[in-house]
Amino acid sequence: MDPFTFSPRLRSDSMSSSASQGSRSKMLLRQRLSQLLTCIEDMSSDDEASEEVSRTLDEAFQLCGCSIPTDTFRLHMATWNVATAEPPEDVTSLLQLDVQPPTDLYVIGLQEVNATPVRFISDMLMEDSWSHVFMNTLAPRGFVKVTSMRMQGLLLLVFAKQIHLPYIRNIQTTYTRTGIFGYWGNKGGVTVRFSFYGHMVCLLNCHLAAHMNYALQRVDEIEYILETQEFDIADTPHVRDHKLVFWFGDLNFRIEDHGLHFLRSSINKERLNLLWDKDQLTMMKKKEPFLQEFEEGPLNFKPTYKFARNSETYDTSGKKRKPAWTDRILWRIKPKILPSEDDDEKASTSTDDDLDEYPLLVTQDKYTSDMSYGVSDHKPVIATFSLELRKCFDTPLVHVSPLGVWSADQDVLLNYTIQEDFMSSTWDWIGLYKVGFKSVFDYETFVWVREKELPELNEVIQLSVDKDEVPLLCGHYVLGYYSTNMQSIVGLSADFQILESKRAVMEGLVPDNINGLNE
Repeated sequence: MDPFTFSPRLRSDSMSSSASQGSRSKMLLRQRLSQLLTCIEDMSSDDEASEEVSRTLDEAFQLCGCSIPTDTFRLHMATWNVATAEPPEDVTSLLQLDVQPPTDLYVIGLQEVNATPVRFISDMLMEDSWSHVFMNTLAPRGFVKVTSMRMQGLLLLVFAKQIHLPYIRNIQTTYTRTGIFGYWGNKGGVTVRFSFYGHMVCLLNCHLAAHMNYALQRVDEIEYILETQEFDIADTPHVRDHKLVFWFGDLNFRIEDHGLHFLRSSINKERLNLLWDKDQLTMMKKKEPFLQEFEEGPLNFKPTYKFARNSETYDTSGKKRKPAWTDRILWRIKPKILPSEDDDEKASTSTDDDLDEYPLLVTQDKYTSDMSYGVSDHKPVIATFSLELRKCFDTPLVHVSPLGVWSADQDVLLNYTIQEDFMSSTWDWIGLYKVGFKSVFDYETFVWVREKELPELNEVIQLSVDKDEVPLLCGHYVLGYYSTNMQSIVGLSADFQILESKRAVMEGLVPDNINGLNE
C-alpha cells in the first residue's frame, strides 16, 4: 500500500511516552508492594494490618494485570473559516452524524463568522445563524449545546450527548485579541475549558495573522495566547495546565519556497508528501519546544485554502493565492515525568500523587477535509478522536426527580438531593426541559432552589412548580439542576411525561379528548 494514502491512527496518553505499558505497570506494582511492606511494619492491630494488606495486594495485582477499568468516548471536531458566509442548509456531512461508534462530543470552531457591527450586536441578543443550524441539526439526535464562546468573527461551540451533561463541570470561557496590537478581535483565540468525568480539557480556537511572511508572528501570537489566558480554577489556571488541550482553527501557516505550478502539480498528482517539509507549522515545530508538545495527524488531505467559492478549484482570481494547509487541528497531552525504574529510593517513597490513577489515552481516528462545501474560500477540516479514560466519578452531584403526576391542572412537585459536596448557591435553579432541548438555557420554565439556606448533604428538598408554569400539552420532559458556579447542569432526572391538561381543551389547543378518554 502506498505510504502516502495509508493513515494509521495516532495515539498519545497521559503517561510518559517513552515508557512501555509493561514497564509502567511493573513500576506501579513495585510501589504498591513497597506500600504493603510499610503497612505491615506500621500497623499495630492485626485486623487493621490484614485489611490494609488485602487492599494493597488487590491494587497491586490489578496493576500487574493492567486491568484498570476504562471507558471510551468519541469526539468529533471541525474547524472552518466561513469567510462571512451564511451556513449551508445541510451540515450532515460536516458532522458525520451516522458514523459508528456514535459520537459523544462535538466541538466546532469557526472563524470569520459575519461580524459587522449591526450583525454582531444582533447575534449577542439572539443566537447567530451558525449556532442555530448546528443546534437544529444536533438537538433531535440528543445533543445539547453545553456552552459557546464568541469574539467577533471567532465562534466556538461545544455539544454533548444529554447523558453526559451531569459530568461536564466547571465550565469557563475566555478570549484573547491579537489583531491591531491586541485591540481588535478579528484575530486571536477563544477558549472553553471544562472537566469531563474529572479530566481537565481545554479547547482553543484560533485565527492567527495572515500572509506568507508572518510565520514568526503567528508563533508569537499562539505563545502569547497560551501564556496569558487564565481561568479561575486552582489546579488549571492556564491552558497548558490542562490534561488535554486541543488547538485548532485557521492558523494561517503557509507552504514556503515552492512555486504555484509545483504546488498545484503536486496536489493534482496526489503527491502531497512533497509539500510537507515546507509547511510552515511543520518547520516551526522543529524550532519551537512549546510547539513540539502538540501532536498532529498526517496531512493526507488537500490544502484547504484558497478556493474559488462554490467549487473545488483553487483560487483563479488575480491574486492567485498559493494553496496552503491553513486550517489545522492539533492536540497536547500534559507531559508527565515518571520516577525512574532503577531509582529504588524514589520508588519506595512515592505516593499516589505521583501516579496517574486516572490515565487518558487519545487516539486520532480521522483527519481530513470535506471538499463538498463551497460557501467559503476555505474547506472545513474534520478530526475524530477516541478518548479512553478512567472516570474520576460517575455519580451526579445532585439527584433530581418529579413527584407524582404532572399536568397544568394543578401545582406539581419535585425533589432534589445534594449527593456530593460542591459549591452550590442560592442562585442555582432547576429547569424543566422538553426532551430534545437545544441548550442548557432552552428550558420551558424553572424554579430557584431553596433560598433561605444551602442544603445539607443527602437532605431531600421538595419544591413546588406553579401550575401556570407547567406546559399545557402532553410531552416528555426532564428536570435539570443548573449550578451557577460550575456553569453546567450537574443533575438530570430520568424522562417523564407531562399529561395534557383540561385547560388545553378549554383553550382549544387539542380536541375534546384528554389522555385517551373522551369527555
